[in-house]
Amino acid sequence: MALKNTHKRVLKSLVKTTVTIWAIYYVWSHIDSAKMIETLNRANLWWVFAAFIAFNLSKITSSLRLNYYFRAIGIRLGEWLNLKLYYIGMFYNLFLPGGIGGDGYKAYLLQKRYDTGYKAIISSLLLDRISGMVALLFFAGVLYFFSGFKLIFDSLTPLVTLALLLILPLNYILTERFFSRLMSVFIPTTIYAFTVQLLQLISALCIVYSLPIEGIYLVDYLLLFLVSSVVAILPISIGGIGVRELTFLYGFSIIGADSITAVTFSLIFFLITALSSLMGAFFGESYK
Repeated sequence: MALKNTHKRVLKSLVKTTVTIWAIYYVWSHIDSAKMIETLNRANLWWVFAAFIAFNLSKITSSLRLNYYFRAIGIRLGEWLNLKLYYIGMFYNLFLPGGIGGDGYKAYLLQKRYDTGYKAIISSLLLDRISGMVALLFFAGVLYFFSGFKLIFDSLTPLVTLALLLILPLNYILTERFFSRLMSVFIPTTIYAFTVQLLQLISALCIVYSLPIEGIYLVDYLLLFLVSSVVAILPISIGGIGVRELTFLYGFSIIGADSITAVTFSLIFFLITALSSLMGAFFGESYK
């Protein structure tokens, strides 16, 4: 059984690595790399720094949300210790894919220290992810109505409208049905989830301002940023590398916008994510 699980992990790692390499190659072969590097060099570093701050504020807020779930299952974790654990998970998710994973490592450390039971810990981590996804999809639905994509995909408008009306009530009903133990923190965690995504959008907006981007595409950038975040969450690549850039390349080719600047935007966001996640490596030893 152990050998079979090892084979599965190796296969998953190979698939993720293959997808990541292919996506990077495809994007790189379909843009003018010299122009992209030129665009990257022209980026306003003050706005990039502001994006870095907003991104990490979103992660701090996200760790506060996660601690609500931990307290609901009986884990009393100080906010600073919880924040370090959160960044450790970010490091594992981005730099050590295909193995134990960030959430898996957090579950292991918490079970080792508090003996709460893996089922309760995994449920809290899963619901944390779901609440973030609900807020992300809600903002994406709102931005759709103000984007250039609505003109092209107007047939989706009724579906997007229905989704916006139902997503929050459905989230409440499904949480009550499958995560009843965590319903006591539904309201504060939902507020935190929306705050997290708002801070992520502010981070994306700062990156937009750092680059020579036309104002008419502002909402399109923010919408594609949210869509690429959904794609990056899928377990098909290493930390979302390549597939996020691929999303921007295809998205902006649809509306005829400058895909080089769009891919540069995605690259800057990845660099901010990677730099932030590296802090988890420094927190690792101090947590044990």
